[in-house]
Amino acid sequence: MGATLTPAPKLAARGIAVRRGGRTVIDVPLLEVQAGGVFAIIGPNGAGKSTLLLQLALLERPDAGEVLFEGQPIRGRELRLRRRMAVVFQEPLLLDRGVAANVEAGMAMRGVPRAERRARAAHWLDRFGVGALAGRSSRTLSGGEAQRVSLARAFALEPEVLFLDEPFSALDQPTRTALTDDLAAALAATRVTTVLVTHDHDEAARLGDVVALMMHGRIKQSGPPAEVFSAPVDEEAASFVGIETMFPARVSGSQAGLLVLETPGGQTIEAVGTNGAGQALVCLRPEDITLSLPGADIAGSARNRLPGRIRRIAPSGAIARVEVDCGVDIVARVTRRSIEEMALHAGSEVVVSFKATAVHLIPK
Repeated sequence: MGATLTPAPKLAARGIAVRRGGRTVIDVPLLEVQAGGVFAIIGPNGAGKSTLLLQLALLERPDAGEVLFEGQPIRGRELRLRRRMAVVFQEPLLLDRGVAANVEAGMAMRGVPRAERRARAAHWLDRFGVGALAGRSSRTLSGGEAQRVSLARAFALEPEVLFLDEPFSALDQPTRTALTDDLAAALAATRVTTVLVTHDHDEAARLGDVVALMMHGRIKQSGPPAEVFSAPVDEEAASFVGIETMFPARVSGSQAGLLVLETPGGQTIEAVGTNGAGQALVCLRPEDITLSLPGADIAGSARNRLPGRIRRIAPSGAIARVEVDCGVDIVARVTRRSIEEMALHAGSEVVVSFKATAVHLIPK
């Protein structure tokens, strides 16, 4: 029997470079988007995320390199391939006409028969919760309603590739959360290949099968969401993905798959690993830190328990950011209810605990 051939990615970029004003703003040697998956691109403002999306969506042409569709270069096929794609931008960009007419507009341009246009439009307006607005003028819609109509219009095209460029960034958090849930359901139902650009970590983790971290015009790291957010490749990446505790440590020994590290504050901690020598940067996510009062029983399997004193508590809604001095600064996210129950305040003595598996080490 012959070897099974691996299908080509639905969309790929090879050696893509974009230059503006004599400066290279995009430099991506290789990027692959697998069929049926959601490829989420995150990064700070100015990283080049939206510019990269425009190249992949064939709306701009790179200065170097090429985009491939199903393994074949797109040169000379741009218009035909764009008809197999749909794009949703941050601004809904609706026409000055009725809601249903907006959803049908793209299908009309692609030659979809009228009866089918109406059926598809009604289906997707209902799916995104705005079916009752079909006869309304687009001018009367709220921001959230307009973006729901924009998404319905994109899905009604039945695209092979869907591009989403910061589609919810202008919306308030409750609207954004509800829309993200509806979008997740639509993506799961259709399995349309999707490229999502977002600066929202939760959005990327919720929707993405693969997350790519883009910085300074380059893809710094890509992989499953849990890997990118919990195991960043360097300090710059760690800072961006929300790791608030970082401090240097020296590996002093190893046993049974665990490393023993000495911190600058004279404490020792354990981390999962086998590389038993050298310096490392210890990274801890705030949600992996637990605080307890001295002498209290600590439930669970946390191997690391460090005494400390609260330096600062910064409430934010139901959650507070708590900075603890343990010889090194450690940041935890704690519910306000827990803070009230333990009567915590600046100066309180606490025990910081976290599992060995929660420690990510970046070699120095």
